[in-house]
Amino acid sequence: MTDVPNTLLGKVMSVLHAYGPDDDELGFAELGRRTGLPKATLHRLLGELAEVRLLDRGRRGYRLGSHLFQLGIRASVERRLVEVSTPFLEDLYERTHETVHLGLLEGHEVVYAVKIGGHRQASSPSRLGGRMPLHATAIGKALLAHAPTTLRSDVLGSPLARLTPRTAVTPGMLRLQLTKVRQTGIAYEFEESRVGLACVASPVLGHDGTAVAAVSVAGPTTRFDPRAHAASVHAAATGIALTLVRRASLTTGH
Repeated sequence: MTDVPNTLLGKVMSVLHAYGPDDDELGFAELGRRTGLPKATLHRLLGELAEVRLLDRGRRGYRLGSHLFQLGIRASVERRLVEVSTPFLEDLYERTHETVHLGLLEGHEVVYAVKIGGHRQASSPSRLGGRMPLHATAIGKALLAHAPTTLRSDVLGSPLARLTPRTAVTPGMLRLQLTKVRQTGIAYEFEESRVGLACVASPVLGHDGTAVAAVSVAGPTTRFDPRAHAASVHAAATGIALTLVRRASLTTGH
């Protein structure tokens, strides 16, 4: 196999890459031969990988775990989401000429999967692959409002960081905002993540009513009124959701 760094992560990857396409289970001795790892190191790694379900213990050895499969499916879903979303996001940028985002929910944060901005894009704390707290961004509030009840309770029950003087940091205020987002399908941010920045967002809803992603447009308060672009953002989010449903029905035949 290809040389890997002599680090913990490198050793983990050497174990995972030891499996070929035709391998079901590999025994300890065979894994030791393929990885070249010392017996004590390999024994410890196999136990830890099995504990986090990256490997499963079988009758004759170890096989790649179910969690790896779930992560692979998730990566595939996110790639498809970005592929489906891109034309809608590009159209939204042409309509607004402001910074357009696609965000995903991860824990108590929004992760930015797509960011489109021109030469005059606003100074924003967002970056591709970056994270921001849900409660301080329009895109985060769009995701949180349509997240499972347990997650909303966790966020509302946790300390809320104040990023600017206008950040909603009291559970009561944030709860009212989230209720309105669920009623209207639109979330706003007025200088809550950064002074001088405004934003409007809308969730991309799955078949069960939870948000699989959210779309937003952000601009400087000197020229950008987020309320003027709410309909366009909502239409883009709805278009993405309908396209995902249509593609899923074509794939499953339903």
